[in-house]
Amino acid sequence: MYHIPDYQENLSLRLSEVLDDIGVNEEILLKRRRAVLLGETMWTITYRSIDKRVSVQMFGSASEGTTTTGLNSDVDRLGCFYGYNVIQNYAEWEPGFTNLLMIQDKTTSPGYCLLQRIRDDVPLLAKHVLDEDFVRDANGRVLLKNTLHRDFTPAYAVEHGPSWATQGVPGTKDTDTVPAFNCNSWPYEARAWLERQGIGRWPTADMKRFAVNNGCFVVPVASKVSQNPEIEWRISTSQAERCLMFSLNITQIRCYVLMKMFLKTFLHHAGESHITSFMCKTVLLHCIENTHSNAWQENNLFTCLSCCLHVLYKCLQQDICPHFIIPENNLMAGQFSPEVKALLLERMFHLIQSDGQALLGVQIDDLGQRLQIKLNMLDQIPGNTPSKKEICQNISGGLLLDTAITITECSSIILSKTIQNSPATMVQNLLNVITNYKRYYREGSYLEQRACSLLARLVCSTLGTTIASINIQTNNTIPPEALDWLSAGLNSDVASGRLKLASVLYSVGNKVETEFILRDMERCYGFDNVESACYCCNFKASTDLKMLYQNEEVVRSVCAFCVQFIPAEIHCVPQELQYEMYRSTQDDLLHRDEHADYWMDWAVVESLPYLYFLQYKTYRHLQRVDDQHQALTNLARTTETRRNLGHKETGLNLLGQCMEQENQPNKALLCYMMSLKVRERNNAAKVHICRLLANFIRSIS
Repeated sequence: MYHIPDYQENLSLRLSEVLDDIGVNEEILLKRRRAVLLGETMWTITYRSIDKRVSVQMFGSASEGTTTTGLNSDVDRLGCFYGYNVIQNYAEWEPGFTNLLMIQDKTTSPGYCLLQRIRDDVPLLAKHVLDEDFVRDANGRVLLKNTLHRDFTPAYAVEHGPSWATQGVPGTKDTDTVPAFNCNSWPYEARAWLERQGIGRWPTADMKRFAVNNGCFVVPVASKVSQNPEIEWRISTSQAERCLMFSLNITQIRCYVLMKMFLKTFLHHAGESHITSFMCKTVLLHCIENTHSNAWQENNLFTCLSCCLHVLYKCLQQDICPHFIIPENNLMAGQFSPEVKALLLERMFHLIQSDGQALLGVQIDDLGQRLQIKLNMLDQIPGNTPSKKEICQNISGGLLLDTAITITECSSIILSKTIQNSPATMVQNLLNVITNYKRYYREGSYLEQRACSLLARLVCSTLGTTIASINIQTNNTIPPEALDWLSAGLNSDVASGRLKLASVLYSVGNKVETEFILRDMERCYGFDNVESACYCCNFKASTDLKMLYQNEEVVRSVCAFCVQFIPAEIHCVPQELQYEMYRSTQDDLLHRDEHADYWMDWAVVESLPYLYFLQYKTYRHLQRVDDQHQALTNLARTTETRRNLGHKETGLNLLGQCMEQENQPNKALLCYMMSLKVRERNNAAKVHICRLLANFIRSIS
């Protein structure tokens, strides 16, 4: 191997140390990937459990682990709709699907195709345009328009080309979701890649075999230079690309991260037309393919980075960046105006000529400052700069919370899609969901087993409470079946499963057992290592977990989900909380978001204030006055001072009703007014204020 200059080797090693310190290391890389793969598995199982033929896959930086805290990369999510079957020959036609033939001709851009409708009954070309999603072209072909994706775009999302985006939601990452259709076969246009062999003998035969076995997707977007902007679809090899990224060593990953940091710091200010991270990834893959594998070592990181920047500069000069798998697809075609191109070339030239000095100007994750310290250019690291341990711990905690939020979101979707007016029908629907979980657990992959284990417990709790509610209404008893399901859901997290069991026991007057469960739960919160996780309220979690995330099972011991009661569970809900199911006036209903406010006909409260509320009510019935007052003090402190409290208005409404029971109507009214400041509409506080004033008028009349 050629000799690496001493200064470049020293710079490479120090740069590798810095990236290791900010979380670009093997341990965090594997954690990021596992968390994302588990999340997409939970989503897919959830949709399949409510009879939607959809799978969810995460691509881009989140799934690859090629991001940092400072880069704050979006989540790229692909939703594959399996009601459509894209085929490349008639032998792939399947009954029961909308079959679409992939067509490439002189009018289609490389890497893109048209989708021609095939008849449903036999594998022959369709002759009739069925609806507005199809159009007949000049050759008489019935083609699917790429505007079809608008049918899948939720009302709450913002359209971004072929994707829809959710942005600015506290506690969650910005997400771009792209709808797609699956093609089980490898695209003809990409078959030359299977025979291509680079200097580094990479990609391997196993990687290419994986690509062929997993086929491709088509997504609804045309090329920038398309002749058919409304009917052209892009061929996506995202599955294969993710496999390639998973095969890279840590130096190759670090090189890509540095390219993205340069992109964001120096090259992202040229208007809408700019170099994308996907172009950087493509350049990296070409460089890996065309260099010996032993070049990608920690002591050669800076040289590898310089090589990638030179190749990217050359691509920009020539306006050609060939897609790694379909090189005829030029990623830079039609992307840059002459003015933007000249500006980008000038900036890239200075980056390359800086011979590493530009790295010192990267402020993302304090990279430049950290590098100066490693190179002895600064005396010491500033006191407010987090250590490697703190950074890795924060990343791990964030991944753990992402998993917890996904669990609660998937559970809420299951509940919202299975709710029926009849509680008995609701029970059957939940049993069907659990049966589906059992099947995945028995027949599925390891990830599917983990996903089902995490999702099933919340459904078990709801099923147990629903069965109990039916029996409490008729004979005020809890059947053994309900207790069995509640026990199965007990360890879904630190609190919500136990609080549902406590609510059931409280509802039938079993205050002693209720008090025992609540006292045991309070000890868990006393260690100050429990983090709230609530998707429906979109609050920003603090991510201040006091332990490293080793695996997803930790959710059960450090996370507390909000407690959700659907209408079918109403007889297990204390009367004070039942008001939350009737929070909305007719006028309020007009101010609901169909997606975000799905829970507003339920009674939902964060675990900690509900724990103290149930303690207050239980001790009051047991006539333990000191404990009763302590519980009330804890409830007041939690609702009024706890940071990032989910469903704070509900906590305040519960506190107000406790104050009424303490014969302190003035304090109760203050709680309701504070509650209205938190949520002006769709708030049961209005009912409580009216009731409180009516009682006051009645008392003086």
